[in-house]
Amino acid sequence: MPLQLLLVLLAGALIAPSLAPFNTPYLALLPPAILYLCSRNRSVKQSSWLGYIFGLGFFGTGASWVFVSIHEHSHTPLPIALTLTSLFVAGLALLFALQQLVWKKLFSARFQALSFIGCWVLFEWLRSWLFTGFPWLYLGNAALDTPFQNLLPIGGVWLASFAMLATAIAAAEFILSRNLRPLLLLPLPLIASILSFNPWTAATDKALKVAIVQPNIPQQIKWNPEYRPEIFAKYIKLSQPHIDTELMLWPETAIPALFQHAATPLAELLSDLDSNGATLISGLPSTTRDNSHPKGYRVHNSLAILTTGSGIYHKQRLVPFGEYVPMETQVRGLLDFFNLPMSSFSLPHGEQPLLSVANQKISAAICYEIAYPELVRKNSLNADILLTVSNDTWFGASIAPAQHMQIARVRAAENGRWLIRGTNNGLTGIIDPQGKIVEQLPQFQAGVLRTQVFSMQGMTPFQEFGSLPILVLAGLFTLFGLGRHQLALQDNPYPDFS
Repeated sequence: MPLQLLLVLLAGALIAPSLAPFNTPYLALLPPAILYLCSRNRSVKQSSWLGYIFGLGFFGTGASWVFVSIHEHSHTPLPIALTLTSLFVAGLALLFALQQLVWKKLFSARFQALSFIGCWVLFEWLRSWLFTGFPWLYLGNAALDTPFQNLLPIGGVWLASFAMLATAIAAAEFILSRNLRPLLLLPLPLIASILSFNPWTAATDKALKVAIVQPNIPQQIKWNPEYRPEIFAKYIKLSQPHIDTELMLWPETAIPALFQHAATPLAELLSDLDSNGATLISGLPSTTRDNSHPKGYRVHNSLAILTTGSGIYHKQRLVPFGEYVPMETQVRGLLDFFNLPMSSFSLPHGEQPLLSVANQKISAAICYEIAYPELVRKNSLNADILLTVSNDTWFGASIAPAQHMQIARVRAAENGRWLIRGTNNGLTGIIDPQGKIVEQLPQFQAGVLRTQVFSMQGMTPFQEFGSLPILVLAGLFTLFGLGRHQLALQDNPYPDFS
């Protein structure tokens, strides 16, 4: 057992090199296969422990970037930063322990390969909304640049996860049994992926000229009012040569203040953009009146059209501690980490219209929101183009920015739309409807990416039906094992419960 604990810990850790920036996609087949092989003949308790240790390796490497934001950008002492990161990883690892417990407790040993696949997919979906969600490190993200990618527009990231799991577990069953039947099933998910290629959406003749500004503003000065003139001057210098574009994009909270503090220093640039019919979309904090709130208003993390038109989008998925503080009255003041700048954002109320630029409808997502498959899908149902902004400066030179860009690529492929991604210090780029990065700026450098994107018509099956079909399929896999387990008890009136 100790050797198996070490093996599953290392297996979980393989999720990081399988994803960006290392991009070894077929390595993602090993973690579930190893966990399955080590767990299939174990008790419920042993399997749960194996799942927990697996989760420690899985999130300990894949989400290691959390430490950077806690330690480097909130001045949290190293021991406390390590403790908070460890607690974060340990908490997430409980999900794999629960997944293993459910799998072993409820489902028949005879059909546990099917129920293992079903449980894994259902728990990936669970992670997309439980406690506001942590939709990160999905197996299906590794499907990019492989034949499995063709499944993304059909059933989304969870269908790609399903196919990769089926391949991995079929291989594991062959290793266990030396039976040729699992080996015959091994290529089926891959063949299905290859045969399912279909350009579900088509480009129109509407091209949109875009200029994306990447200012590379240090996080240490971003929210300091003394540096606002310097920050605004940098945006003006980078933007002025591109006022002939149709859409200019500034990143998340590019304006580090309410707009009234930026209107005067930016007035000349905004006037020039207006005169040229150019639309500036910028991230900034904004307020809405709310008499039920103690302050009489709410503050939002927003994207706003500042020239040639109007429109605003407020972020719908807030990052705990970064944008709001759970149990705020109890923990404020305990650590600098609980007092980060702009960590009192609020959620918006009601539906939000799409942004409109040059008669094209744009669906917006701010930072972390791009990781939510269903949120992006619902917001993009009537959109021509997808757009996302972020400030990944919080994560330094860690693997997070590359993972974030990879997730954005998955969303583009799922919805069959061009995606514009603007960031403070990278990775800024343009992604085509197949999830391929067409152009990208270097990380940690100021610059402007100038290009064009096309509006798309048509809908992918994932856009139309969402995650429901794959959740039903995963549910059937688990219920099949459950039903067979019950039948087995009926066939044997004197089962051995020892």
